[in-house]
Amino acid sequence: MEEIKNRSEILFLFEIENANPNGDPLNENRPRFDNEENKVLVSDVRLKRTIRDYWFEYKGYNGSNNKDIFVRETKYSDGNEEYIASGSRRAELFKESSDKVLETCIDVRVFGGVLPIKKDTFTFTGPVQFQMGKSLHQTEIITEQGTGAFASGDKKKQTTFRTEYKVPYALIGFNGIINEKVATYTKMTNNDRELLLEGIWNGTKNLISRSKFGQNPLFLFTVNYNEPYYIGGLRQRLKIESDKSDLQIRNTDDYKIDLTGLLKEIKAQKDKIESIEVKVDSRLEFLNEGKKYNLENKTYQVDEF
Repeated sequence: MEEIKNRSEILFLFEIENANPNGDPLNENRPRFDNEENKVLVSDVRLKRTIRDYWFEYKGYNGSNNKDIFVRETKYSDGNEEYIASGSRRAELFKESSDKVLETCIDVRVFGGVLPIKKDTFTFTGPVQFQMGKSLHQTEIITEQGTGAFASGDKKKQTTFRTEYKVPYALIGFNGIINEKVATYTKMTNNDRELLLEGIWNGTKNLISRSKFGQNPLFLFTVNYNEPYYIGGLRQRLKIESDKSDLQIRNTDDYKIDLTGLLKEIKAQKDKIESIEVKVDSRLEFLNEGKKYNLENKTYQVDEF
């Protein structure tokens, strides 16, 4: 497989409705939240887990046919007991070889990782990095309580109560980079790149757990450069236009996305851009300089903007 040669910059938007995009275990699993801006946050680790799980469940990276995910929970037996494997025990399965890990594990080629091998510890910086995701508008955390099905122990006459924390709606954006220079060390291929973009979109769609059901991918905007350059801050160049207040937004009908700042910078840097791949949910509406703007699912040449 050919290794990637060009740098790409990623802007990914997804929505979540009445769910918890990324609970904080140190804060009663409340959604991560920026109290200064009243915006919900999602860690890059959460997005990478979503992509890894998609590769594992749907693309065959499950430990068979020389295709695997290194960062996943595995177990081993000792006597009659079963334990969760450490990183070093996981590395033993690859015969303590960093080359074997890179050959087999797509997540290390794409996201990097620390390989605790007995002779040494290898650290690979990932060619793909995401910033913390953040909502494009203010939102709030709502608290819901309900009754459980079981008592907390013996001789109890009432079932337990459960408390859940959610956001009513949020449009969340991630900035990401595919760094072709770092990819030479982890041997990330063009096929890995295609699986990354597929995993961002389809992994988000297929994360159907109780806390995540209600999230949908909406917009994937991938800028492919012809030199080692990136614009930076693509999410921050977007604006939300709505007749409602931020806290009243509940679905894609309640807002339009203003692309004016983003498209202005794309045109300013057009000599550095080879192409732009767009994947968009048909429900989204866009604006450019105050007028309706259409985007299709296709690869654009920069002069088309």
